Amino acid sequence: MKAFLLAGGFGTRLKPLTDTTPKCLVPINGVPLMEWWLRLLKKHGVTEVIVNTHYLYGQVRDYIQQYNQRDTGLRVIEFYEDTLLGSGGTINANRDFVEDGEDFFVCYADNLTDINLSEMMRVHKEKSGVLTMALFHTNKPSQCGIAELDSSGKIIEFIEKPEHPKSNLANAGIYVTNKNVFEVFPKAEFIDFGKDILPKLVDRMFGWSIDGYLIDIGTMDNYQRAQEEWKYNDYNKDTVSN
Repeated sequence: MKAFLLAGGFGTRLKPLTDTTPKCLVPINGVPLMEWWLRLLKKHGVTEVIVNTHYLYGQVRDYIQQYNQRDTGLRVIEFYEDTLLGSGGTINANRDFVEDGEDFFVCYADNLTDINLSEMMRVHKEKSGVLTMALFHTNKPSQCGIAELDSSGKIIEFIEKPEHPKSNLANAGIYVTNKNVFEVFPKAEFIDFGKDILPKLVDRMFGWSIDGYLIDIGTMDNYQRAQEEWKYNDYNKDTVSN
């Protein structure tokens, strides 16, 4: 099984922490955020993952090299972007990474989660949509990408930061999809997954509500919260320090 882990962002709202450390390597209880993701992916059967790099890419490259030397059974492949391609652009540039008919994960490394990826994959295969989107309940729907579902779980509307949200089910930035998704990709180099791809998949994708922990490590407040709240330890204990 394969995955994309999108990790090239600047982490502007985490300054000054990210002045010297890339966002994907900020420590959560002494362990780099990316390490938590790799442990989660490995736990649920992923054997290859592409990680895009850009800001302070040298540190991420060193980390990936150290990780691969551990021979964990999960191979990490760096994809360096001299200019950021957007969340969809990274996937588009690496479409040959996945085979026809192969389901794969797309995950935003900004989040910290203990999501049950195996269950999400099971639901995706059962529904047979082009894409399955992980969703969480938010009390700030006007600040998120919001999905409206029908009784079968199909997403019948998806709007980024709606003025008048019809639900409080927010996009968690974790997807299962397959190569059929490329049918709706625009002919462009920079592609934003949320704005350019997801709206075109309305009525062809399903939502799956997360039962577990999820937090966006996007602000210093959330970063501090994660240090206090993150108690999930059902992973391999070894780590690579940054």
